[in-house]
Amino acid sequence: MTLSGGASGETVVVTGGSGFIGTALSSGLGDAYDRVVVVDNLSPQVHACRERPALLDPRVELVVGDVREADVWESVLSECRPDVVVHLAAETGTGQSLTDASLHADVNVVGLARMLDALQRRSALPRRVVLASSRAVYGEGAWRDAVSGDVVYPGQRTSAMLGEASWDFPGLEPVAMSSRSVSPSPVSVYGATKLAQEVVLSAWARALGVEPVVLRLQNVYGPGQSLTNPYTGIMSLFCRLARSGRSIPLYEDGLMRRDFVFIDDVARAIVAATLVKVLGDVPIDVGSGEHQTIARAAQLIAGRYGAPEPHVTGEFRQGDVRHAWADVGHAADVLDWAPEYSLAQGIERLAGWIDTRGT
Repeated sequence: MTLSGGASGETVVVTGGSGFIGTALSSGLGDAYDRVVVVDNLSPQVHACRERPALLDPRVELVVGDVREADVWESVLSECRPDVVVHLAAETGTGQSLTDASLHADVNVVGLARMLDALQRRSALPRRVVLASSRAVYGEGAWRDAVSGDVVYPGQRTSAMLGEASWDFPGLEPVAMSSRSVSPSPVSVYGATKLAQEVVLSAWARALGVEPVVLRLQNVYGPGQSLTNPYTGIMSLFCRLARSGRSIPLYEDGLMRRDFVFIDDVARAIVAATLVKVLGDVPIDVGSGEHQTIARAAQLIAGRYGAPEPHVTGEFRQGDVRHAWADVGHAADVLDWAPEYSLAQGIERLAGWIDTRGT
């Protein structure tokens, strides 16, 4: 494995950088850094053809390798000294994590630890590590008592509740997810492994003088999202169903609130997180600045394609939370960033991209 020489300026290493978020991020990093090195195993669940993605900026040096392999890091760090690391590599999928917990723990927790070990062992400590975490760390999050106004944590919805179609917690109203006011309490294996990533990175980085930056991303969507991975991309799935003239099925009652944040907005936030001089030690919530119901998103997509109205199935999935959206005020303050795309604008961009692919 041989990496090309970089310019005299700074180098950023991106793990999992050939995926959906990484490719969208690549041009912004290419503009901001003299050298961008991506380490990615081109997992077939994400990369059906296992080839360099066309959307990956041509300035990026791609190293095909698994972050869990110590030898991969030995090779990379023998030729590359990162100033900043962006850690995107992860096994995703809330439902999938319940049936393949060991894989999620191995990729998400062991993979991160292997990278950190290598950085320390090779004396290649960056000044900053940016971790793409997830809103899944909050679980069901915090709710407010409709009478007293007290904030409570009702915990995970039980199988009995879901089986009886008791979707919400009686007498409680959900509140926005914010690292400054809401404690994490994951209800999926995936969420637990993302929280473990945050804790492991924080402990390691503070001990060694590296700045840890954690971004908790809401539901990211847009052009470039995998159309073959069955465990991610509800918006692309909805588009493909509507495009084929089918009615979009809605789980539960369709009224789950979600924060759909467009990929370009997320990419700008991550680039900013690598560049801003002072960020502090509080995780940063990245979302669209508003919430929508799943039904509303489905209706917009159905209308765009002239498809039948979405229909409620009453089915449910273990590990899914009822409501999730972010308070992005902190992100605006520390990143000098704000989301630019409305849901309607983002859906049009996504649908247009899917249409060009004939999928």
